[in-house]
Amino acid sequence: MQLQPNRERDFRDTALGLVSTRSFPAIVGCADMMLKSAGVMLVGYEKTGSGHCTAIVRGGIADVRLAVEAGAQTAQQFGELISSLVIARPLANLEAVLPIGNRLFQLSQNQGHSRLSNMAIGLLETRGFPAMVGAADAMLKAAEVHLSSYETIGAGLCTAIIRGSVADVAVAVEAGMYEAERIGELNAVMVIPRPLDDLEQTLPVASCWIEERQPLNLPISVKEVEKELVKLPDLAKLPVPMPQE
Repeated sequence: MQLQPNRERDFRDTALGLVSTRSFPAIVGCADMMLKSAGVMLVGYEKTGSGHCTAIVRGGIADVRLAVEAGAQTAQQFGELISSLVIARPLANLEAVLPIGNRLFQLSQNQGHSRLSNMAIGLLETRGFPAMVGAADAMLKAAEVHLSSYETIGAGLCTAIIRGSVADVAVAVEAGMYEAERIGELNAVMVIPRPLDDLEQTLPVASCWIEERQPLNLPISVKEVEKELVKLPDLAKLPVPMPQE
């Protein structure tokens, strides 16, 4: 079967790049490095359980190759690399079935958040939910940071995501590391000083940061009704019971 000319032209110079790690902070760090090393677009992350996370980028073939190489090297430095892949000229069927197509549509519609943008990002991953909650509490109390969300990727791995100035995030993450180790197991940490917009749009954000507060509408016609007062009897005139022998 021969490809139609327009279809061949659409996929001639594009590629998909995938890098997989065993840690959410590691995959965010890889994604940040891929975005900053080449002209690619971060489609998003795919979490497949047991702590496995995959960052997906798209762009020109040469750019994607450079980005994947940089991302894989970053994952190797963390000791968390599982695999990497470059798919040149992906057909529409592949992108339609995988979650890539839906994410590309959302990005094209500019469906994202910017409420906490232009802030440094800190990620602290623990094995066990109590350790993550304790670390998040310690981070919030140690510096002027905001807990934007948390992420779970299976195998007991939980990541608290904070935002703030670079200095505050660094201080907070250090405090969270000590608390996580005291409570349970610290798995990974990551501080990203200057995240790009593509990275911002793919990170989770708690609903309290993106939902507009609704005004409390009370009915105007409701009036306070005064309750009827009841007169108490005179205690001095009440009969006193006599003790029985």
